[in-house]
Amino acid sequence: MDPAIAELNQKIDALTEQVRYLTEQARVAEQARQQREELMHDLMPVANSAMQVATQHLQEVEAYVNPADLIRLLKKLARAAPYIEQALDQLDGLKDLLDVAMPLSKEVFDKAERALDSADRKGYFVFVRGGMRIVDNIVTSFSEEDIRQLGDNIVLILRTVKEMTQPEVMNFLRNTVSLAEQETEAPVDISYRSLLGQMRDPNVRRGLALAMRMLSGIGAQAADGNR
Repeated sequence: MDPAIAELNQKIDALTEQVRYLTEQARVAEQARQQREELMHDLMPVANSAMQVATQHLQEVEAYVNPADLIRLLKKLARAAPYIEQALDQLDGLKDLLDVAMPLSKEVFDKAERALDSADRKGYFVFVRGGMRIVDNIVTSFSEEDIRQLGDNIVLILRTVKEMTQPEVMNFLRNTVSLAEQETEAPVDISYRSLLGQMRDPNVRRGLALAMRMLSGIGAQAADGNR
């Protein structure tokens, strides 16, 4: 083949390849343009609706919002974007912590619920309500002067209560009350002969002696108080 014709054929092939490449690029560009047009066509109704809603809300607050203030707020938000992102990351970490802690908190709640139910069945809450009623009655029954005197004598009162609650004292009082209940139900002979007969009982004489000793002490304290 003639060399000139061969060279011409090579140039034609190269030109054909370039035309094919340009045609492909034009096709791709046209396809992209069509896609952009379709996207814009789909987004325009949404954008129009968004603009209408935004315009409506801005009209409602335009008397209270200065555009300059809004722009300044947007700038602050833009500057604070890294901190906001960090806060969101921390919230994500907190969510993971809550996911781990929720089973534990449920177990603790169940135990607390069982403990409260057991306390209710044992009567703790009834006792507390009754105790609050007692405290309320005490508070409303004492004046400020009574409270002051109570504070001045609280040590003496506690010592007296401590002495009265000794086991021997409590046993003596319990036995005395029990004996008094039994004797009040029994018939009583109040004749002089019966009383003189009872005086021969050593226990009766001992009881009278103790009672007279206690009366003597009470009389002495009353005399000291009247001086």
